[in-house]
Amino acid sequence: MALMTGEQYIESIRSIPMEVYLFGQRIEHPADHPILRPALNSVRMTYDLAQLPEYQDLMTVISPDTGERINRFTHIHRSTDDLRNKVKMQRLLGQKTGACFQRCVGMDAFNAVYSTTYEVDQQAGTCYHENFKAFMLDCQTRDLTVDGAMTDPKGDRSKPPHAQADPDLFLRVVERRADGVVVCGAKAHQTGILNSHEVIVMPTQAMGPEDKDYAISFAVPLDTPGLFLIIGRQSCDTRKLEEGTLDVGNQEFGGVEALAVFDHVFVPNSRIFLNGETSFAGMLVERFAGYHRQSYGGCKVGVGDVLIGAAAVIADYNGTAKAAHIRDKLIEMTHLNETLYCCGIACSSEGMPTPSGNYMIDLLLANVCKQNVTRFPYEIVRLAEDIAGGLMVTAPSEADFRHPKLGPVIDKYLQGVDGVPTEHRLRILRLIENLSLGAAAVGYRTESLHGAGSPQAQRIMIARQGNLAHKKALAKALAHIKE
Repeated sequence: MALMTGEQYIESIRSIPMEVYLFGQRIEHPADHPILRPALNSVRMTYDLAQLPEYQDLMTVISPDTGERINRFTHIHRSTDDLRNKVKMQRLLGQKTGACFQRCVGMDAFNAVYSTTYEVDQQAGTCYHENFKAFMLDCQTRDLTVDGAMTDPKGDRSKPPHAQADPDLFLRVVERRADGVVVCGAKAHQTGILNSHEVIVMPTQAMGPEDKDYAISFAVPLDTPGLFLIIGRQSCDTRKLEEGTLDVGNQEFGGVEALAVFDHVFVPNSRIFLNGETSFAGMLVERFAGYHRQSYGGCKVGVGDVLIGAAAVIADYNGTAKAAHIRDKLIEMTHLNETLYCCGIACSSEGMPTPSGNYMIDLLLANVCKQNVTRFPYEIVRLAEDIAGGLMVTAPSEADFRHPKLGPVIDKYLQGVDGVPTEHRLRILRLIENLSLGAAAVGYRTESLHGAGSPQAQRIMIARQGNLAHKKALAKALAHIKE
């Protein structure tokens, strides 16, 4: 079986006995919890669309390793076409869910680990690449969702891993055995780990020789003993517990983050992809970050399409669609959104093969892409809120709207243009609120800033990749300066 249906995926996650905590309580059935289920639905969309002929070329690909059709999220990029199709697929899924669909981080980890393990083996004579290929083929064959875990809590940012007061603030090896290793630590901000079958763990930064125990990469299933998840809070999350759907905004889809704790987790040798080779930690981090910064030129653009559409709808409902300044704001939102997409496509088109044979994006352009993502969605959100008006954050609740006395009053005074039901106006306002300020903002506005590294992390890479010496030489040549 190479492709699961969406329903098969849901059942596969439901059958995993994960240890999950939310609001101080263990959640026995996370797949059916009303706060958590929308995020699961978003991942399901990556399976449902893969079943449809019209999306086959974007959502699936023939594996060069097995000859079988597989989901693109488990694929190793073999060309610039693969890199471009990845971005197009992510935009499509953003449009269909209006939320984070969570499989990108695993796909990006796949490709970063694939090329890095090849080069480690070439230099150190290890067998990490074969370990990873066996894991990869299993994930492709069973169509598994894989989380990528890179971000450590970090503790005191001024100190390297080995110098922390608490050594577990970076995930580390605490015991080496003949059959594997035991690790302790945590990975923060884990998007979609709750809805994954497996997790790939990677080091979080470049490391020196003293950090050998922290230069560890591996994969384990989500029901591994000692691994448990603490779900992060989101704005407006408890609205999903209320009766009705109006106040939720995006009632079907969402995202979820977790703190993943590894409490003496055993990892067998066959699942280890890096183990003490500190000189390759930076390479793995840089490649993963590059792929993931490329991803934002697709997923955030798709969600941006939804927000621009919602802003245009509320302009219709408010009776302001023909105002010149409203049209101009929608044009500006579109311009910013398509600029993000341009960078995603550009860094893909300029990709080059690594020694392992898979394709790496242009790192400079990928970091420029993500740097734009740290800025443009904030302006898109600001313009959407401007167009929507203050009712977006002052509208009464659905309970009031359904009340026999209050409902007719709300319907009377909060109507917009003739012929549009007041409820329709309230629903689109709640969607804008959800995308701008609510739970979906975790996967759009706020994550646009911090996801795939801070803005400063991208600026460091832009400085490193910008080749300023070459630009100086160009200027001196035209100025006829000889030194």
